[in-house]
Amino acid sequence: MDIKALIRDIPDFPKPGIVFRDITTLLSDAEGLRYTIDSLAEKCIDLEADYIVGMESRGFIFGTALAYKLGLGFIPIRKRGKLPAAVYTVKYDLEYGSDHLEMHQDAGLPNSRMLIVDDLIATGGTATAAADLLTQGGYELVGFAFVIELLALNGRQRLPDVPVVTLIEY
Repeated sequence: MDIKALIRDIPDFPKPGIVFRDITTLLSDAEGLRYTIDSLAEKCIDLEADYIVGMESRGFIFGTALAYKLGLGFIPIRKRGKLPAAVYTVKYDLEYGSDHLEMHQDAGLPNSRMLIVDDLIATGGTATAAADLLTQGGYELVGFAFVIELLALNGRQRLPDVPVVTLIEY
């Protein structure tokens, strides 16, 4: 199946010169969504994760489906102030400014193996911040999985030295 054909390109969004890769069209296609999750599962099963970790919000979509498919638990990473219990926090840089991500301190069992999942890797800032949260928790990062990789932004080079799975590249 051609997943790329199910992703809509929106030119000049969010600003002129940017082509936004809109996954809502992929999500609304039942066969395409099933194929995407099955493909991620096939490529990630050998990483032997104990948990899938997903960042708010699109990482929740693909991460929970992948966790279900692999029979694993799911751990959400959220924006600051959204989680009710004790959290680990990391500050990370955005194109204009900075933000924070958080994860519950009791998210997984000690020394668990974690796979970070998101819809897309661009500059790698959010994924690297998520990896930093796992380090704070004493978890082992076994890899990253993304549906889309934007090659020109070199995000993969910012990531820790673990396997990186992607399904399509632009």
